[in-house]
Amino acid sequence: MEENIPNGNAVPQESPVIESPTVLMSDNLDKLAVALCKAQSEMKGAEKKSTNPFFNSGYADLHTVIEASVPHLNKHGIAVIQGNDGEKPGEFYVTTMLLHESGQWIKSKLRMPIEKATAQSIGSTITYGRRYGLSAIAGISQYDDDGNLASNKKGLTTNK
Repeated sequence: MEENIPNGNAVPQESPVIESPTVLMSDNLDKLAVALCKAQSEMKGAEKKSTNPFFNSGYADLHTVIEASVPHLNKHGIAVIQGNDGEKPGEFYVTTMLLHESGQWIKSKLRMPIEKATAQSIGSTITYGRRYGLSAIAGISQYDDDGNLASNKKGLTTNK
């Protein structure tokens, strides 16, 4: 943990102030919470603009989720940082952090399975994880038609 940080608002170097397996945060969130509430009040949700040809269903792709959230977050002093983390062999996480201009932050880690160790499979997994990670941490709703793959309900769709 970092030493001599006023109000504990700095981005962590080693270990955060509060830690759970999937959520990390600064010890104070008051300024970030106010800004996030303001940003969320302006967000309309992510529109389904892409089609999953395998299921013939629509979904909100990563670009659409970014368009629906990041401008509102930025307007209120919140930056989005996404990356990848692999703490142990065979574990892969997509990380999403909201960083407020005050230095307060919250970060989530979404564990992602990788079916094949190919660049295409890993890239697809990262994009999928970024889309769901950003949607979750920003509070953006999206219709999950392409989640049929994860539930093994092939061909099932409610999208018209």
